[in-house]
Amino acid sequence: MGYHEWKSCIDACLECAAICDHCASSCTKEEDVEMMAGCIELDMQCASVCYAAAQLMSLGSPQAKDLCRICAEICDACGTECGKHNTEHCEECAEACLHCAQECRKMVA
Repeated sequence: MGYHEWKSCIDACLECAAICDHCASSCTKEEDVEMMAGCIELDMQCASVCYAAAQLMSLGSPQAKDLCRICAEICDACGTECGKHNTEHCEECAEACLHCAQECRKMVA
């Protein structure tokens, strides 16, 4: 297995990572940054694991499935946290995270 078989998951991971980076950056500009601290932290963790998962899948790594399991868990956590905030960037991020978690679970199945 590799890039072509896992392309939809790779694309979801890369999109999620980019949106998580955008969300983290946008959260730092919110009025109550302290309230957004957990969101920012999860955004950064989620972006990191999504980039790593996409890279391992692109390489056809046998460990890609293991990392995608973890990626799905972190995406769920990030999506849940972002879903608590009523900002456009958090809403967009929550949607991307939940979609990525779903794609990662399909890839692992």
